[in-house]
Amino acid sequence: MASLPPVAPPIPSPTPSPAVSPIMPDNEQVVIIYVIIAMAVIIFGFWNVPVVRNLINPLKLFTIALHEFCHISAAVISGGRILRITIDPHIGGATIVEGGRPTFILASGYLGSTLLGGLFVLAGYSTLVAKVMSFVLGIGLLMPLALVRDKLTIVLTIFYEGLLIGFWFIDHAQPLRWYCLFVGVMSSLFVVWDVADDRFFNKTNDSDASQFTLLYPRIGPHIWAAVWILFELSILAGFILLGIYEFRFTKAQMDAQAAEFLPT
Repeated sequence: MASLPPVAPPIPSPTPSPAVSPIMPDNEQVVIIYVIIAMAVIIFGFWNVPVVRNLINPLKLFTIALHEFCHISAAVISGGRILRITIDPHIGGATIVEGGRPTFILASGYLGSTLLGGLFVLAGYSTLVAKVMSFVLGIGLLMPLALVRDKLTIVLTIFYEGLLIGFWFIDHAQPLRWYCLFVGVMSSLFVVWDVADDRFFNKTNDSDASQFTLLYPRIGPHIWAAVWILFELSILAGFILLGIYEFRFTKAQMDAQAAEFLPT
């Protein structure tokens, strides 16, 4: 009786690799998250330590000006009239308004700072976004000088402008990402610096958290500060997740994309 041909052993089916979550950061994006945390600690120190805090005056002016611009926009939209504007790295910012909707005008400062800061945070994930946002930063650094007479701040502003321009020509503008990210963290967490100034340095212009207590006396400024800090942390986390989801690029891909816009 003829023997049957040997039967080949079954080939095991390949084990499917687990799906990667679209909001799971890759190695490069994990570095960005750690840098954001480090930047927040550094900014808190620079913002509050005497003498050293003067070194970031131009960036403070930009952040404060952005915050006050949001108040001004809300005042105009709601029918208010601007009486006086103060933008100063030492005493903070203030926009004195007559008329309009007080709650809307006051809330727009922290709200606008957080959202606009989030756009700068996205620049940390994409050189192309950083290039675009660098124009906003370049103009924004110069505009507050119309209200400043401090010579050190003027000199430092020229220095920061020089850095901004120089970074365009280093490693395909990669340093612009970290520059814009630093500004984004500073603006996104503005309520922290605003309350710290109010608490530790008794600055002339009260924080918006204190101003909210004047509008709603039953709620203390520390409660308003906690609410807005939680809000800003939530929005910052949202922009971080958006960056992880939308800009999952290698450095080579980032350079190629950025080269399509004013290549350097």
